[in-house]
Amino acid sequence: MNNNTLKSIALWIVIGLIMMTIFNQFSGSSRFENKLVYSQFMAEVKAGNIANVQINDEQNTITGVTVDGKRFTTNAPSDPWLVSDLLKNNVVVDAKPKAQQSLLMSIFISWFPMILLVGVWIFFMKQMQGGGKGGGPFSFGKSKARQLDQTNNKTTFADVAGCDEAKEEVHELVDFLKDPSKFHKLGGRIPRGVLMVGPPGTGKTLLARAIAGEAKVPFFTISGSDFVEMFVGVGAARVRDMFEQAKKNSPCIIFIDEIDAVGRHRGAGMGGGNDEREQTLNQLLVELDGFEANSGVIVIAATNRADVLDKALLRPGRFDRQVAVSLPDIKGREEILHVHMRKIPMDSDVKADILARGTPGFSGADLANLVNEAALFAARRNKRSVDMEDFEQAKDKIYMGPERKSMVMREEERRNTAYHESGHAVVAKLLPNADPVHKVTIMPRGWALGLTWQLPEFDRFSNFKEKMLEEIAILFGGRIAEEVFMKQMSTGAANDFERATKLARDMVTKYGMSDKLGTMVYADSENDAFMSMSSKSISEATQQKVDAEIKRILDEQYSVARKLIEKNKKKIEAMAKALLDFETIDSDQINDIMAGKKVRPPKPSKGYDSKPSKGGGGSAGASGTVSPQPTAKN
Repeated sequence: MNNNTLKSIALWIVIGLIMMTIFNQFSGSSRFENKLVYSQFMAEVKAGNIANVQINDEQNTITGVTVDGKRFTTNAPSDPWLVSDLLKNNVVVDAKPKAQQSLLMSIFISWFPMILLVGVWIFFMKQMQGGGKGGGPFSFGKSKARQLDQTNNKTTFADVAGCDEAKEEVHELVDFLKDPSKFHKLGGRIPRGVLMVGPPGTGKTLLARAIAGEAKVPFFTISGSDFVEMFVGVGAARVRDMFEQAKKNSPCIIFIDEIDAVGRHRGAGMGGGNDEREQTLNQLLVELDGFEANSGVIVIAATNRADVLDKALLRPGRFDRQVAVSLPDIKGREEILHVHMRKIPMDSDVKADILARGTPGFSGADLANLVNEAALFAARRNKRSVDMEDFEQAKDKIYMGPERKSMVMREEERRNTAYHESGHAVVAKLLPNADPVHKVTIMPRGWALGLTWQLPEFDRFSNFKEKMLEEIAILFGGRIAEEVFMKQMSTGAANDFERATKLARDMVTKYGMSDKLGTMVYADSENDAFMSMSSKSISEATQQKVDAEIKRILDEQYSVARKLIEKNKKKIEAMAKALLDFETIDSDQINDIMAGKKVRPPKPSKGYDSKPSKGGGGSAGASGTVSPQPTAKN
């Protein structure tokens, strides 16, 4: 139990004791053995059964003792003849003197409810601020930046791989922090801000930590969302406080992660929270390049949405330099794998270069997850080191999802899935520009009942029209195989149709790949995605032409895929039989089928039960293709 919890418990105990004391002070009714109503009390007086009484005017009560020694109490109404009646019946009458309260007690009692409310408000506001050091209702404007001392930050450039160009861009920041006079002698000025832009998981935060670790300077880290609160003006105060702390510890680095949370274009909102965000952004702009110089304070920010940032934030003098931290290429992936493999015992058969070739489109975070998943697979099998088989299993899990061996599938559904995936694979093998088929499975994984995995031979940064058309034909191969061999249709092709339609729509509306409609862009930007295309960009007549062109592309590729399947029925039947026998076939077995040879058995697994199960498949599912490379834009 930490100190904050103990303080909270002690505070509530004190509040409870004070409330009990006050309530006891004002609880006027004492506990007596007998309580009489007033009429009964007067009847006892006239009967001579009352010995003595004490009248309390403040609480309008009468307490007394009967002739036989029993104590009683009753309420006293405003009766002017009460005392005379008591005296006539020989009752000894006494009056309780009025209590004299001190001035301090009177003030305390009158103000106690207000003091209690203020105390409770302070307590809850402190809890909202996170409690502990720097919390409380008067610390809204305090910065939430966390400082990493140079002695605690052990990250260096040796821990960062796969982004050599980005490391070179920021390396001079380290030189400046170590020896500023080297630049000042020549009249040079180090960039005041560096903006790291790149997809999630590419190592932007890790690179910032490495800069601080190499330079041995204090490192302040904060998220863009930490500035914005429900109270207007709090974010701006936190920005001021953060830079004041940084100046006291200069030279130092301030790292703002996900700066797009506070740095978006101004003027896009309509009051409320946007006013608070814009005030915060204005204060940040002033601190980055205002009248006061922040010498020795370098601001590094990271985002994957540089397109939404305010232009004033990106101008020279604020974020002078933009560093692109992109997805690693094959060489970068190999270097990243080597960095993560240093931390686990590896078998001699593990080759980082082979794994790098088989993981196109993986970010640094994805590769770290791959190594971790492989280590977990090895631990489950009680191995002393991680081998290549563990990496293959981990790669399959990441790409295709975990196996669902417990599912029980009817034989008809298994056959339908087998023909569906065979249709995808055979069409992909017969088209000249398609990526090689790496693996086909009817083992349910994730939400899919089966998968066809295509793995490119090299990194691809652009996509071409012919290849995109072939991808549409491959997506249609599964449904066509169901129609030809099973004489039925299933819901398994839903995702295939969705992807094919999106690909054809992008070809027509974004990439200008339609001869009929030309090179005009017909799609809205992502920022206006909530508005329909017909009401925003193009006329209804043009929209009809766009839809007709999309349908033409889809129909043509459907026809291409159907002709290939009609001409290669024996290959699809052989592949479907192999899938029903082995559940998963690799590229070597697929090549045997395409060459008309007998399918070789699957490779034996080391310490892993790979016998095919008769499981898989619920009443509904999906099957499709996996294409790991990202869609690149020129």
